[in-house]
Amino acid sequence: MKSVLWFVLGIAGGFVVAHYVNKDPRGHEVLAEIDARIGEFTDRIGDAYREQEAAFEALIADVKDAAGEAASRTAQAADSIRD
Repeated sequence: MKSVLWFVLGIAGGFVVAHYVNKDPRGHEVLAEIDARIGEFTDRIGDAYREQEAAFEALIADVKDAAGEAASRTAQAADSIRD
């Protein structure tokens, strides 16, 4: 329980310090630069996620096509055996 209290106090202290740093013009610039870098990082992560999602969707489409083709060939083989 103590560690949770220290964690919460650390977060609150960080917000207080950030508030005071933001009041200073130099601090405001530093925080704006940090915010821009975080935004750039999240954009890159989002782009990578969308690329992976597209790759998985293409793979799933290929598997569906292969499964449909296999089912069709199986049906044709069963028909030829029946005849």
